[in-house]
Amino acid sequence: MEQTYQYAWIIPFVPLPVPMLIGVGLLLFPTATKNLRRMWSFHSILLLSIVMIFSIDLSIQQINSSSIYQYVWSWIITNDFSLEFGYLIDPLTSIMSILITTVGIMVLIYSDNYMSHDQGYVRFFAYMSFFSTSMLGLVTSSNLIQIYIFWELVGICSYLLIGFWFTRPVAANACQKAFVTNRVGDFGLLLGILGFYWITGSFEFRDLFEIFNNLIYNNEVNFLFVTLCGVLLFAGAVAKSAQFPLHVWLADAMEGPTPISALIHAATMVAAGIFLVARLLPLFIVIPFLMNLISLVGIITVFLGATLALAQKDIKRGLAYSTMSQLGYMMLALGMGSYQSALFHLITHAYSKALLFLGSGSVIHSMETLVGYSPDKSQNMVLMGGLTKHVPITKIAFLLGTLSLCGIPPLACFWSKDEILHDSWLYSPLFAIIAWSTARLNVFNMSRIYLLALEGHLNVHFQNYSGKKNTPFYSISLWGKGDSRGINTNFRLLSLLRMNNKNASLKTKKTYRIDENVRNRTQPFMTITHFGNKKTYLYPYESDNTMLFPLLLLVLFTLFVGFLGIPFNQKGVDLDILSKWLTPSINLLHENSNNSTSWYEFVKDEGFSVSIAYLGIFIASFLYKPLYSSLQNLDLINSFVKTGPKRTLWDKIINVIYSWSYNRGYIDAFYARSLTGGIRGLVKLTHFFDRRVVDGITNGVGVMSFFVGEGIKSVGGGRISSYLFLYLSYVSIFLFIYSLLFFESLRKIFYF
Repeated sequence: MEQTYQYAWIIPFVPLPVPMLIGVGLLLFPTATKNLRRMWSFHSILLLSIVMIFSIDLSIQQINSSSIYQYVWSWIITNDFSLEFGYLIDPLTSIMSILITTVGIMVLIYSDNYMSHDQGYVRFFAYMSFFSTSMLGLVTSSNLIQIYIFWELVGICSYLLIGFWFTRPVAANACQKAFVTNRVGDFGLLLGILGFYWITGSFEFRDLFEIFNNLIYNNEVNFLFVTLCGVLLFAGAVAKSAQFPLHVWLADAMEGPTPISALIHAATMVAAGIFLVARLLPLFIVIPFLMNLISLVGIITVFLGATLALAQKDIKRGLAYSTMSQLGYMMLALGMGSYQSALFHLITHAYSKALLFLGSGSVIHSMETLVGYSPDKSQNMVLMGGLTKHVPITKIAFLLGTLSLCGIPPLACFWSKDEILHDSWLYSPLFAIIAWSTARLNVFNMSRIYLLALEGHLNVHFQNYSGKKNTPFYSISLWGKGDSRGINTNFRLLSLLRMNNKNASLKTKKTYRIDENVRNRTQPFMTITHFGNKKTYLYPYESDNTMLFPLLLLVLFTLFVGFLGIPFNQKGVDLDILSKWLTPSINLLHENSNNSTSWYEFVKDEGFSVSIAYLGIFIASFLYKPLYSSLQNLDLINSFVKTGPKRTLWDKIINVIYSWSYNRGYIDAFYARSLTGGIRGLVKLTHFFDRRVVDGITNGVGVMSFFVGEGIKSVGGGRISSYLFLYLSYVSIFLFIYSLLFFESLRKIFYF
């Protein structure tokens, strides 16, 4: 076992040869490198699989022996300063390594087909492998300096991946926004690292925790300064994990390819902030103000992410705000000191959200192949629906991921999120009420995404494929008619509604009928791309096996990974494997790992949360599931849909909620006006001062010199005697004035 730990330093470097070889190949042999592009995906998957096997072996050894291993070597040594590099293998490292490698492998396999038509295929795998290297280096770091180095590498990789399609202005703006926002948090992180080094004189985690706890115990440190340094460290996690108020980059990051969204939003970049707080929790836990701040930021993020997801029509943005809310739950748990609950939810959420993002990619992929569908339409949930019989495997996978995030037993997130919700009652009743209410809202959001994207009937502008002949379809916008910004719009309860012509009271300007000639055409159209053929079909179709295989594996994780944290003790056998896994870290935090309970107590405690989950699903189904031509259902719909001047107070409230959600809580607009607008105003003022004042004085002196010289030139007559007379006159006047001043000074000295 000791020998295995000694070779753990290779974990971050195993995937590194792929981006290095691709970079050299694109410089020296660009044509050959691009022609051998499938080779790079194979090697990326192979090398990351080696890291996964090694990480699983280390985790098994830790479960059996409950040990922590650290190895360091000196890098810089002086009389007053010593910097060491090394690696730390503990339960937190093994958890993150397994998450990064397993989800990364699934994403790479999926990407081989999803990105097969893209010109940047080789560049994509270079970025992905370098991203994996950066994340693995981050989680195995043994000190704060190493963490900061790999932290910045992760930021660079996210910038490259989000802006992968950099020729699109929206993608270029999105990666710049993510990069700048994270630089704010990273600057705070750097200041916090330097502050704690000034306090303790060490960057190493073990020495840092021990020295700092002794200083706090002996009251030998300025507590205000310590709190400030802790807040600065936490700022880095706030930006990286998209916590309020530095969350604004998250939704825009969806402009990158869907596999990148799955990797960033599942177990890598956004999880880095949770990892940092978990790693430094022994440092934070002795600072009460900081722990309260962490929990406060977490609960605000939980609520904000759930509310901002309400009005999203882009399927990936809806999932992104769901991720933001779930990360808020993890941060709330860490702020409450529930270390094990936070990490457990990190595990279960990673696999469920990766499944949902890859499932959404499969849906988008099938919609993009329809005739006439552009990329913006293929991600719009209002234009989806009715995909059940066309993409059955994707539908089942997406449904299981949705139910998991809704907290339906026995899926993964059911076991983890409820632990956080129950712990919140012990911490703060107010936080608990917000957390439980937001849990129902999250259930509603996830059910809404599923129903709009996959159930019902497709809202197609070009043709219909329901299988019914001459069936009229009436397209009703989700929020009614309104301007492009979504302000002052009318709330609509249904995305799609099918009814008979005679009983139709909700009609749009246009009715779309099935064209029997179009439906009978089976020969697909073909569009030629730069690399191979990309087919364009008349009907949505299921993704290829290389895209479905990762979905099926993630389904297995979603079904069974939650059983790692079963809090039962039956017949003397403790089934809570996660507690055994995290024993060293829990002991470090003085947390009680004996959380076992009986089946009766478990069912009694979880009944309320499950009922809330089903209530959220029922409300979403009632509002978004298509209702057919029943007059009773139609009257029920009309009772909710109010337009024009007769709108009730309820309609106005709905419009306010929608405007808040659609405009992202007006936070982006506030930043645009206060920060961006303020900086631009300051720049304009500085520019005006430089051009009009500084340059004005300089140019004014030159102009005045020019005019004075011209004036004196006209006075001169060319006679030297006249010039000498003027010169002596000026000198005489100067000496006279100087003499008066000199004698006045002497008079003051002698008389006073």
